[in-house]
Amino acid sequence: MNVNNNVGNTPQTQQKSKTSVDYQSFLKLLMAQMKNQDPTKPMDSTEYVAQLAQFSQVEQSVQMNTKLEYILQSSALSQADSLIGRQLTSADGSITGVVKEVRLASDGLIAVLNDGKEVPVLPGVVVKQAPAAA
Repeated sequence: MNVNNNVGNTPQTQQKSKTSVDYQSFLKLLMAQMKNQDPTKPMDSTEYVAQLAQFSQVEQSVQMNTKLEYILQSSALSQADSLIGRQLTSADGSITGVVKEVRLASDGLIAVLNDGKEVPVLPGVVVKQAPAAA
């Protein structure tokens, strides 16, 4: 269930999982649980507090993961600058060329060579000083 009461669509809200729940949704679920409980066996208030604490902990973990993703993307972009102008050889050795630009894709960096070919920057890629122009 995805209930999103945020105003505006920021990249962070657009990337939320379909199973994510915000605080408003939690409170709605809690109220529904309270309304539908058996009056002869009411739920203990400590159970509500425990549920709220668990929900808070999960949400903090999700926020921390999102921030770590941003840090990794920033790190990848700062490393991308060092690839421009260097000679890159694909992991299988089939493509070699000088890097003209680097793009950040969802699964990592993509080096665009001077001849227009694109090479994903993965383990096994060889990067070295570009040969001097003749």
